[in-house]
Amino acid sequence: MKQAFVALRYFTSLIAVNLAFTLVCFAQQATGGQSQGTQPAAAPTREWPGDTTGMLVAEWTRAKNWTKAYLEKMPDDALSFKPTPEVRSFAGQMLHLTAANFNFGSAASGQKNPYTPPDFAEDKFKTKADLTKIVLESYDFVISGIKSLDAAKLDEKITRRNTTLTRKAVLNNGFEHQTHHRGQTTIYLRMKGAVPPPEPFQ
Repeated sequence: MKQAFVALRYFTSLIAVNLAFTLVCFAQQATGGQSQGTQPAAAPTREWPGDTTGMLVAEWTRAKNWTKAYLEKMPDDALSFKPTPEVRSFAGQMLHLTAANFNFGSAASGQKNPYTPPDFAEDKFKTKADLTKIVLESYDFVISGIKSLDAAKLDEKITRRNTTLTRKAVLNNGFEHQTHHRGQTTIYLRMKGAVPPPEPFQ
């Protein structure tokens, strides 16, 4: 009888230890494995602009920063790289995006486009610094054009390519276009051993 009592006490103690261990593991999972005193401070919440002009400026600025990060990731000696002979080179994609930014920005804001198609010939941009400069200039042109417009004019309709649409719609079309061509260069970076930059949320 005494042996049975000792065994029961041992078995009960073992259950208690296992239960305590389980509770500790659960608590660590609930707190991310950190004690309350060492939890990182939460980043302050940023308010995204609610007005149309502010939102457009914020989105185009975010796009500019993301495209800049793509340019920075591409090796300096790979600007002329093409995944296949039939497609544009990396520099060609970026210059196509750039020319379109100027076109969309000019149409939407009414500002004169400072460039013509021959200005974007690939052989004119032999270094990554030169390429980056003109690409970022195109985003600045769009952003300054948005800022120059009275908010009410964003809903003003204009005719572009035999289509009547608002100035805001033209800017949205331009935004979609630059997203498309930047996205295409993701495979270019991967094939050159570079990890594409994550999407910025500011």
